[in-house]
Amino acid sequence: MNAYTPKTIAQYLDMLKDALKGADAALVQDALYDAEEYLRSELAANPAVSEAELLAQIAGSYGDPEEVADIYRNTEVTVQKALAAPKKAVPSTPVKGFFAVALDPHTYGALFYMLLSLATGIFYFTWVSAGLSMSLGLMILIIGIPFFILFMASVYAISLVEGRLVETLLGERMPRRPLYQAKDRTWMDRIKGLFTDARTWLSLMYMVLMLPLGTIYFTLAVTLLALSVGFVVGPVLWWLEKAGWLDFHGHVHFGTGSFDPALAAPFMFVGGIVLLFTSLHVVRFIGRWHGRFAKHMLVPSGSD
Repeated sequence: MNAYTPKTIAQYLDMLKDALKGADAALVQDALYDAEEYLRSELAANPAVSEAELLAQIAGSYGDPEEVADIYRNTEVTVQKALAAPKKAVPSTPVKGFFAVALDPHTYGALFYMLLSLATGIFYFTWVSAGLSMSLGLMILIIGIPFFILFMASVYAISLVEGRLVETLLGERMPRRPLYQAKDRTWMDRIKGLFTDARTWLSLMYMVLMLPLGTIYFTLAVTLLALSVGFVVGPVLWWLEKAGWLDFHGHVHFGTGSFDPALAAPFMFVGGIVLLFTSLHVVRFIGRWHGRFAKHMLVPSGSD
């Protein structure tokens, strides 16, 4: 237990933040939110007790900053192990490693995120464009300022929702709680905090960037899947037609008359399989990259 007992909640939070130095920024934000919410609720429930006395009592129940930091670190390790994709045996050959991407749940999470990103990108860009244009247009009226404040607050709220999508589908740790807003803070302090928080402006930029990124992700995912599935399914349909199982009344052809379909079909089928698994590797790489990019934009280092 730390020999120095904090006298105020602010000191306690500063010590907790120092104790969590080097930890995941999203974890730091969640830990600070939980600690501040608990401490202020205890202070509100015991108005006759001073902050210093309350913190001295809580040090033995909730824990001092170092103890709380250790608890969060240990809990985070346990949770991440539970949420991580099941680890398979290490592939004995590069070939097995190449095909093992199909066993990683994060691959399909990334694929779904890429397909969804066009819709979310359009929504985010439209929301920002409409919000900024209406805010500027209403600035000549008294309603313009509160409208702009509400719009900026909505940007931060949407960024938390996006964070949950990123963590669920891409596996990147994101904040699960917003910044704690103390009940004793004035509205002017809260508004000032909203506009001075780098998260608000980075979230705004992220929402604008999601339109071109979402377009690229969606186009790439659809193109890769269509090509690889087409290369695999085409020969299968041709073989089924030749075997008499299917009749397309026009037959399935590959290339020009200079290629023998019987020879081209196996190459197309194998090429389609290779392209499919290569596409899954590309999808997983993009998912990992975007997860880190989203964290850099939505969770500034240190959770300041």
